[in-house]
Amino acid sequence: MPVVAYLNIRPPDATAADLVSFREGLADMGLVDGKTVKVDYRWTGGNYDRFPAVLADVIAAKADVIVTDRGPPLALAAKAATSTTPIVFLGVSYPVETGLVASLNRPGGHVTGFTPFTAELLPKRLELLCEVRPDARTVALLVNPDNPGTKIWVEPVDTAARARGIQLKIVEASNALDIETAFVGFAMQPVDGLLIGADPYLLRKAPDIARLSLRHRIAAIAHVREFVEAGGLMSYSGYTADTMRQAGVNVGRILKGAKPADLPVQQPSKFEIVINLKTARALGLTIPPSLLARADEVIE
Repeated sequence: MPVVAYLNIRPPDATAADLVSFREGLADMGLVDGKTVKVDYRWTGGNYDRFPAVLADVIAAKADVIVTDRGPPLALAAKAATSTTPIVFLGVSYPVETGLVASLNRPGGHVTGFTPFTAELLPKRLELLCEVRPDARTVALLVNPDNPGTKIWVEPVDTAARARGIQLKIVEASNALDIETAFVGFAMQPVDGLLIGADPYLLRKAPDIARLSLRHRIAAIAHVREFVEAGGLMSYSGYTADTMRQAGVNVGRILKGAKPADLPVQQPSKFEIVINLKTARALGLTIPPSLLARADEVIE
C-alpha cells in the first residue's frame, strides 16, 4: 500500500473540512485512505522548528509522496530534505520566486502543487478594506518574519498603499506575545485597518487575531475564510474546497506514475469574498451594498 505523508502546521481540528476534500480527490483517482492508500498525517503544532524532525521521520519511513499544506516554509523545508520523494505543496504564493519550482507550467524536478495567489492578492484586500473604510489613512500589515516569502510580497502592497495615499505600517509577529504586543501598539497608535499576511502561523492564530481586532475595534481582512468564521471582518481568497480535492487528484496521478515535473502548478479559478456582518455592526461599520452583492458568503 503506497504511503502519502500529509504535513500541516495547523492543528487537526482546523483542517477537518480540508481533509474531507483531499480524500475526495484521492477517491476520484480510485484511492481510498486506509484501503488502497495510507495517508500518514503529521501535525507540527504551529512550530517551524519542528519541521526538520518531522521531515526526517517521514523520509526515513519512505513515504511515496509528501504533501505540505499552507505556506512556503514547510514546502521549502521538504524540498531541502529530499531530492527524490515527490512533493505536492499547497497554499504557496510566489513558488517560482521562492525557488520551489522552475516555472508554473513546467515545474521541473520533484515538486509541484497549488498557488492560490494568497500574497499576490494583498493589494486587492487593501482595495476591499478601503471600500469599508474609505477614510483610511494608516493601515497595518501583520507579517511573520520567519516566513521566507514575506520579503517578496511586502513591496507590492506598500506600492498599492502609497498609490492610495495610505501609510502602510509593517508589524512583525512570530509568536503569541508578538501578536498581543501588536494590538497594544494599535491601541496607543491607532490604525484604520489591518491586513493579515499570508502565513501558516498567523492562520493558526486566526481566532486570537479576530478576537483582538474586535476588542480593539479594528477592521481586519485576511486570506482565509477561517478568520471570518472566527469573528474577523472579512476575507478574500483563491483557496477553496476544490483546491484540496485537486491536490488529492494530483497525488493520485503521481502514485499512478505521473512525474511532478510534468504536472503544472495549479492556480485558482475562483476567488471568494466572505464577510461577517455581525462583526461589521459591532465595529460600527456599514458594508456598502455593492460589496455585499459581490460577497460569496455573508455571515449574519
